Amino acid sequence: MSTTQSERLRGLLEPLVAARDLDLEEIEVTPAGKSRVLRIVVDSDEGVQLDECAELSREASKVLDDTDAMGGAPYTLEVTSPGADRPLTSPRHYRRAVGRLIKARLHEGGDLVARIIAMDDSGLDLEVPGVKGRKPTARRVEFAEIAKARVELEFNPRPARPAQREQNDEIDKNDENDENDENKEEA
Repeated sequence: MSTTQSERLRGLLEPLVAARDLDLEEIEVTPAGKSRVLRIVVDSDEGVQLDECAELSREASKVLDDTDAMGGAPYTLEVTSPGADRPLTSPRHYRRAVGRLIKARLHEGGDLVARIIAMDDSGLDLEVPGVKGRKPTARRVEFAEIAKARVELEFNPRPARPAQREQNDEIDKNDENDENDENKEEA
């Protein structure tokens, strides 16, 4: 896909995606026989639901057909969320992976498998699993040290730490208070 086509598609699709409080992660056009596949990858901090993808697909299809942005050749439109194996390339990707196990290749040449405990503007606070019965260790890694990183799939992820559960409970309480306030205003 040419840069011009990519920029044009991004300009058309980004407002639709942003209106749904989603992030436009990727636009990809690939040949598929005599037609093409346009894949739009979207994400958010809360994840993406199938219904959201379906609604966005309908809206995007209409905009693309009305503008003829894909030209006259047939194409298939796919709206999807990122796969579990997608690279972590942006601070928002790391923020969404807090509590998850990642594998990072460091510029200094080694691989690191660790759990993201927290993050800030400059890097990550990690917990490196202990080996052969040893306790996990804490490690700080700056973003500048990371060459590439991905979330590691866990079939039996460990439960949230007590501090994470308390933080989630506090968020839930705040949400409930907001809903109660809205209900009082309506009454």
